[in-house]
Amino acid sequence: MGSTGNKGSRRATREALIKYLYECEFQDVTLDSFLSNYDGAPASDINRDFIEELSTGIREHKEELDKAIEERSEKWQIDRIAKLDLEILRTAIYEMKYREDIPESVSINEAVEIAKTYSHDDAGSFINGILGNVQKEQ
Repeated sequence: MGSTGNKGSRRATREALIKYLYECEFQDVTLDSFLSNYDGAPASDINRDFIEELSTGIREHKEELDKAIEERSEKWQIDRIAKLDLEILRTAIYEMKYREDIPESVSINEAVEIAKTYSHDDAGSFINGILGNVQKEQ
């Protein structure tokens, strides 16, 4: 994959990416429009190229990512998983499968921490369980 450069914090960028993907689930929004209205981390902490690369890849592989999630989420249909959790899972699984420059353990840890910050109380352990199963099966 392309280079993401050193610009921006990966955590802040992942948070922005997940919020962008989440917003795209509900409305048609461009990355430029999203970033111009983003009230999270300052622009200097966001790596736009990283968001663009990952959001494109996640969209291209969405069906495959959703299948991986559904196969590993016991008793949960994909449409019953909270949308935010779904975006966190898609992002982490995409990184684990397609980004050799990101260690799997980093993808899992970041996903769990973001879930703990932005989602429901059980999201961290739910996401950790699914991603742990993905990691074991690779």
